Amino acid sequence: MPQIHLRAEEGDYAPLVLLPGDPNRARRISERFDDGSARQVNDHRGLFGFTGTYNGVPVSVQTSGMGTPSLSIVVEELLRLGARRLIRVGTCGGIADGLQTGDLVIATAACPVDGATSTYLHGEAYAPAADFNLTRALVDAATAAGIEVQTGLVASVDVFYNTDEDYAKRWRERGVLAFEMEASALFFLAARAGAQAACALTVSDVLSEEVSTEESYLPLEELDRAIDRMIEVALEAGTAG
Repeated sequence: MPQIHLRAEEGDYAPLVLLPGDPNRARRISERFDDGSARQVNDHRGLFGFTGTYNGVPVSVQTSGMGTPSLSIVVEELLRLGARRLIRVGTCGGIADGLQTGDLVIATAACPVDGATSTYLHGEAYAPAADFNLTRALVDAATAAGIEVQTGLVASVDVFYNTDEDYAKRWRERGVLAFEMEASALFFLAARAGAQAACALTVSDVLSEEVSTEESYLPLEELDRAIDRMIEVALEAGTAG
């Protein structure tokens, strides 16, 4: 039966689903599907979803929205509709030394600094981690494309414009590469359902004691080019083998 937010039927989504936050990015990803294969399966609330094939392999793309509350609704409903392999394709704010805008980060795990994951867990300690095989496929696809990758921890946060002066420093010293807003809930929900999840992120800005998000944010054309490279990596990884 149709879900409350994803007005689609079981079978409308492929087992493999890419998850961008931006509805415009979802449409752009669908344009990379094999000629004539893309069809729209959801537009309710602007949560655009499309299904088609890529190199003959069934694939879907579904807008997740921003933040773990929105993503959690989308992922819960996708899992009910038969999704089994979920790849977040988004952006992040880099905080690790040496990380630059335009770089590709592939998350191995996410610190759950968000409210939704905490609600699911009733505050209990838990380490949301990506699926190893799907993550390895992302790294292998990036390497094959000649793209350098940073792999490691990210922190999933609720607040984009955090004003704490030592915020980036505290998390950098814990080995976190970047801030983003969805991976922790994605990893938890997939693990709970016995599904696979991974996360590829383009560094859109860097945050340090010397530079702010606003000062470092990539010009949109450069950001789009970097995101396009990431999307190709995700499509190749998801449909490999």
